[in-house]
Amino acid sequence: MHEPQCKLQGKPLHPQLWKHGDLIIGGIFSFHSGWTDRDFTFSSEPLPLQCTSLNYRAFQYAQSILYAIEEINNSTTLLPGLSLGFKIYDSCGSAAEAVRRAMVLCNGYEETASEEPCTDSFQVLAIIGESTSSQCMSIATSIGPFHIPQISHYATCACLSNKKRYPSFLRTIPSDFYQSRALAHLVRHFGWTWVGAIRTDDDYGNNGMATFIKVAQQLGICLEYSMPFLRNYPKEKLQRLIEQVQVSTSRVVVAFLSHLDLEVLVHAFAEHNLTGYQWVGTEGWIADSQVALLDSHHILVGAIGLAIPKAQVTGFEIFNEFWETMFNCKFPTNNESAGHTRCTGREDLSGVQSVFTDMSVMPILNNVYKAVYAVAHALHKVLNCGDTCANKRQPEPIKILEQLKKVRFRTKEGEEVYFDANGDPAAKYEIINWQPHKEGHIEFITVGLYDTSLPMNSQLTFNEHSIEWANYIPVSVCSESCPPGTRKATRKGKPVCCYDCIPCGEGEMSNETDSITCVQCHQEFWSNTQRDDCIEKEIEYLSYKEIIGILLTTVSILGTCMTSLIAIIFLKYKSTPIVKANNSELSFLLLFSLVLCFLCALTFIGQPSNWSCMLRHTAFGITFVLCISCVLGKTLVVLMAFRATLPGSNVMKWFGPTQQRLSVLAFTLIQVIICLLWLTISPPFPYKNMQYYKDKIILECDLGSSVGFWAVLGYIGLLAVLCFVLAFLARKLPDNFNEAKFITFSMLIFCAVWITFIPAYVSSPGKFTVAVEIFAILASSFGLLFCIFIPKCYIILLKPEKNTKKHMMGKMPSKAL
Repeated sequence: MHEPQCKLQGKPLHPQLWKHGDLIIGGIFSFHSGWTDRDFTFSSEPLPLQCTSLNYRAFQYAQSILYAIEEINNSTTLLPGLSLGFKIYDSCGSAAEAVRRAMVLCNGYEETASEEPCTDSFQVLAIIGESTSSQCMSIATSIGPFHIPQISHYATCACLSNKKRYPSFLRTIPSDFYQSRALAHLVRHFGWTWVGAIRTDDDYGNNGMATFIKVAQQLGICLEYSMPFLRNYPKEKLQRLIEQVQVSTSRVVVAFLSHLDLEVLVHAFAEHNLTGYQWVGTEGWIADSQVALLDSHHILVGAIGLAIPKAQVTGFEIFNEFWETMFNCKFPTNNESAGHTRCTGREDLSGVQSVFTDMSVMPILNNVYKAVYAVAHALHKVLNCGDTCANKRQPEPIKILEQLKKVRFRTKEGEEVYFDANGDPAAKYEIINWQPHKEGHIEFITVGLYDTSLPMNSQLTFNEHSIEWANYIPVSVCSESCPPGTRKATRKGKPVCCYDCIPCGEGEMSNETDSITCVQCHQEFWSNTQRDDCIEKEIEYLSYKEIIGILLTTVSILGTCMTSLIAIIFLKYKSTPIVKANNSELSFLLLFSLVLCFLCALTFIGQPSNWSCMLRHTAFGITFVLCISCVLGKTLVVLMAFRATLPGSNVMKWFGPTQQRLSVLAFTLIQVIICLLWLTISPPFPYKNMQYYKDKIILECDLGSSVGFWAVLGYIGLLAVLCFVLAFLARKLPDNFNEAKFITFSMLIFCAVWITFIPAYVSSPGKFTVAVEIFAILASSFGLLFCIFIPKCYIILLKPEKNTKKHMMGKMPSKAL
């Protein structure tokens, strides 16, 4: 069997690098970017690989294996007395070739470039590599049944954490399960809710982007577009991607790309002058020095993304032995032997020296370094090494694999290395910002950290003051934020990030930015569309502190004082004929009831309470019935007195003072019974009326039972009408001082006031309803006071000559009323 040859610039390059040892560690890297047209087969005549370019990174990865193995072989504590060798293959960027090389490492049979049979037969302890997720998936699927461990330093696809499909796969780089989530949280942190996404069209990009989209949607981020890309895409596909970006409105591009794909894409962006975008990158390119050296790197200035934390491997240097083997040359030494081509460090590859010694990829090289040490520590345990490793036989692969899952150690730099149940290391990323240096090159500045070992709310930390944007802090939203007092309404056929801001309706509010709903204000609150919160409603009731309350209180007290003053005058002149006329006891009782009528008006003023609501209506009803009963009694006295003057009449013995008192008591007792029934069955109570005004609460007394209220009022009206009719009939009786005329006037005023009260009471809003009721009480009380008692006071004080029995009994022709 022949070894397939890969040619670059006409020179054959060795496809393998190896070194003898007691036990062997395998390695597979893509030293060249290339592919073959054949399918995956074990043909006896392998076709030549079509190599396109040299991958300098693979040289550094292999160099890391050499350095780690050399350290281990020189160690007196790790695998003492046992030497490790290595066998490293070039997959030439082909998944099929990677699988083929892995099978060669596993089965122990080596192909040679000659027709001679193999002289060395060995099986590797583990395989370090590959770099890409797709190639690792192919290798892991092939070697998984043999339980030979595979440890990748750079394959991040979350799919590789599936132990059912890839039971022997481990890695020293965090899974994209964490990176994708970290990217989504990073984007959300800056308020970018409307973004575009471009991904490498392979397992790395597609799986990583799928996780990012899922988490982004949970965080309220929308993707305007998500486009796949590969560097070998035809121009038509690339043009469609460019056109999509040109017509988009989002200003942020999330690039889940490998550095090789990004290089091609950035050149295309530069050709079409697509600048001003904020790039968000993954560990695949964000800290890649080769990308930063591109002529079109200005497209990426201000980019921000996640990178593997910086690392240092003390003593790591260029290995001349490795370079000499790969290029079949020798670096000059004191004991230089003839017949060897001298290595120049360039070997027809322009700039290879600076690229090869580039330490910006040191975190990835450290991952290779840790992978080799993990295998060594697992082997140390399996062989049960002490001061020396006496047993140098090849252990079973499954034993190495099981021990690798348990391994836990610290590197000489103090970094702890272990694998979780999925074969993944702890996830920690640095947040890198591309900042232009004054000399024109790009600097990778660490501006934050994402650490999954910390509590959820502390995993993402930033030093935002150290971030430098290309021009200004980018804004990338489909719709501006909806201010408080409005709600978001999604546009039909658009993502949820595209919406209109609709003002909240009457009685609704939203006190947060970007509220999705307006909430109904509590009944005791109201909302104004110009405000962003529910405002506590103003409580309204007739208060002693407001002008109308002060005026009504003043008038009530004035009425009380006037009534008291008249009572004092009547008491002083109680022996005069005008006071004695028509039963002075009823006059004093009427004055007392009028005082109560004026005072009961005060119970309607102030904040309603249970006792005030019950008192105001019952006190009003009873005092007014008492008052009207007294007036009715006086009217009956006038009529009976006239009847008593007729010959043969003895009517007064049936309506004497005792009967008059009993009539007043009986009429009043009926009202008391009505009020007691009202209070017992359904009493009045305080009530918050929120229906009349949207911004006010009217504190009022609910009647409880409307029947009770109108029964009380109706009984007062019945007595008033009866009194008015009787007084009207007695108005023309022939006395110089006929009290019936004044009672008629007082009842006329009383009835007019209360008939007017009914429509005014029903139609008046809020506290004015109470004011109308108080006004009716005061007006009717003053009407009785003025019409019945002021004429008598006038005679008592100003016309004392008429305050005689002779004058009072004198007959005078009556005039029409």
